[in-house]
Amino acid sequence: MLGPHRQVPLPTPHAFRRSVASIVPRKYFTLAEANKTLPLVKRVVADITALHPKWRDLVYKYELAAAQARPDWGESKEQLDLRGAIETIAHQIQDYLLELEQIGCVFKGFEHGLVDFYGKLDGREIFWCWKQGEDRIEHWHDLEAGYGGRQPVPEVVRG
Repeated sequence: MLGPHRQVPLPTPHAFRRSVASIVPRKYFTLAEANKTLPLVKRVVADITALHPKWRDLVYKYELAAAQARPDWGESKEQLDLRGAIETIAHQIQDYLLELEQIGCVFKGFEHGLVDFYGKLDGREIFWCWKQGEDRIEHWHDLEAGYGGRQPVPEVVRG
C-alpha cells in the first residue's frame, strides 16, 4: 500500500505474516472436529473483524496526511503517530491470524470473517467453509472454488 505521496509503505496485517506451515503440518478436519473449534475460532475472528476497520481508518487518515505533506520534509509527527498506531493494530491482527493458523484453519476474508478448514469429502480434498455469524459449519467448497462455490454439507455427512 504505497500512495503517490507516501514515502514508505505502511504495514498490512499480511505483511507481518509468519507462516507456521513449516512447523504445523496441514490438518484435515472432519466436520465434527471443525465444528468443535468454532467457539475459539468465533472469538478470534470477532477480534480480527473488530480491529480491521480501525486499521483501515488509520491508513486512510495517514494517506490524507501524506497527501497534504511536503514529500521533501519526510513524515510529519501526525504521520509518524498514525504509522505507529497502524503498526500496532497490524501486529495484533497478525497475532490473531497466526492463532487461527495454529488451530489449522485458513482465514479468508476481513469483510465477512470467512474461515476454511481442510477436510475430505468423498475421497477428495475440500474446505469446510464457515462465515462469521453462522452457528456451525453447514457448507463446503472445492479448494479452488472459493466462497462463491459454497455448497450445503450433504445430510449424510451432518449425521
